[in-house]
This record gives sequence, C-alpha cells and structure tokens, in this order.
Amino acid sequence: MKDYKLIFAIITVALVWGTTFMAIRVAVETIPGWFVAGIRQFMASIIMLVILLIKKELKWIGWKNLGHQLIFSTLMLIIANGLMTLAEERVTSSLASLISACSPILVFIGSLALGIEKFSFKALLGVIACFSGILFIFWDGISDLGNPDYRIGISLLFIAITGWAAGTIFTKKMRIESKNISLNLFYQFAFAGIMQLMFALVFLKDYHFDEWSLKSISAMVYLAIFGSVAAFFAFHYALTKISPVQVSILSYVNTIISIFLSWLILSEKISVKFVLAAALIILGVFIINYKPNKLGHSKTIKE
Repeated sequence: MKDYKLIFAIITVALVWGTTFMAIRVAVETIPGWFVAGIRQFMASIIMLVILLIKKELKWIGWKNLGHQLIFSTLMLIIANGLMTLAEERVTSSLASLISACSPILVFIGSLALGIEKFSFKALLGVIACFSGILFIFWDGISDLGNPDYRIGISLLFIAITGWAAGTIFTKKMRIESKNISLNLFYQFAFAGIMQLMFALVFLKDYHFDEWSLKSISAMVYLAIFGSVAAFFAFHYALTKISPVQVSILSYVNTIISIFLSWLILSEKISVKFVLAAALIILGVFIINYKPNKLGHSKTIKE
C-alpha cells in the first residue's frame, strides 16, 4: 500500500525547494546574505514556537537530543543553507541549484563509507556521469574563474553541499527521528537563526537597512514560511521513511524547477553546455538512486 503522506512530503520538498534558489537570489539583491539566512530561520523558529504553544507541545527535549538537533542545525541550516545564501550573492541561482544537485553523490559516497549503502558498478557509472556534468559547468564558465567573487561563490557552494550531505547522513545514521518533528525544528531554527544573525552583526560593516526592498523582504518571508517551515517539516518526515540517498534524489527535481524559473523569471542565461551539464548530473543522480517501487513500499524506522 502506497504511503500517501510520504509522497505528499516528497512532492512538497521537490516543488518548494525548487523555488528557493530563485527566492534567495531575489532576497540577496538588497539584503546581505547572513541577514537573509538569519532572519529566515529566526522567523521560522517563531512560527514553530506559535504552533507548539497552540498545541501545548513546547517542552525541553533533553541534552542528548538537543545536541543532535544543534549538530543537524549547524550542518544543514548554518553551513548548507547559510553558505548557499552567501554564494548566491556572487553566482546565479541556476548555477547554485545545479551545484546543489551534486549533493546526492556526496550522500552516496558518505553512506557507502558508513555502510548504509552498497557499492555497485551502476553507482560508479552514476558518479562518473555526475562529475562529467561538473566538468561541463567549469568548461562553460572557465573564463569566470578569473573573477575572485565567482571563485568564492563556487567554493561556498561546494562547502554548502558537503554540509547538506553530512547532515542528511548524520540524521539517518544517528536515528534522530522524533514523534514531534515540530519541536525538533523549533530548536534547529532558533539556534541557526540566532547564530546567523550574530554572524551578520559581527562580519558585516554596513547593514544597508534603508536599501532593503519590498521584493527582497517578501522573498525572505517566503523562504521562512515555505522554504524552511513547510519544506523542512516534509524533509524530516521523508527521512523517517526512506534512505538518505533516496531523499536526496529530490535535488534533481529541484534543479529542473530552479533552472526553468531562473530562466523564465530572472532572465538568467542558460547555455547549451549548462543544459548538458544539468542533464549529466541529473542522469548520474538518477542512476545511483533509482530503485523501482521504493516509494510505494517504504517502512517506518522504529524509535
């Protein structure tokens, strides 16, 4: 019997996170990246707090579980989301989404090292296809490597997807699932929001508050409500049902949606080599992750 809640969660993550790359790009047009990331996560924590208070479920989760949540928050929200936001100050949203599509390869390699996944020649073929796509990315933008901002942006992207992969694997390996996802998310968002706002106040010299546009602020609010609260709730739920590699397969759907929206709405230039790179990366991820009927026959992990 199909798990319709799981299917809905997967669709939510795929569609919402497919729009977040564009939303981040719009937000950082006038708002510094650390403020975008920090305010987004802090707003999300307030939303989760209200939900918990209404449901009368706000409580202490214990030091051990708190430690797990703070590690997850550091990897997924501060490193992955935060650095991805900073990167989009320097690179296009379509490039950011394409690089992020490589995260399943890192998840697979990490899962392989920890014994969560098994090696196969099919997986090796997928890895080769994905890295071929990465080569096409740099072939297409080789002249841009002379730009320091571009190099910094690319470096931030790769650190970000490494953090995302590590957080995905950590969650599954440590069995961090909880019956109350909202409670865990509250602690994660609150910690990440406070830390990122501190980074903004410490590292930024000029906050440019008077230059923050309504469009950028609206994008930041969208990121808080949908990109953080709705999508992360669905993501956590999916991780309790299927493997981290299978959850990370959503990145290629995100990429297709993001590249299309970046071209359609932001008028970002999409070259033939860029499309070929996207096709190779998506193909590589699909080859590694494809397992027939897996979504329809998922199993719940015991607490």
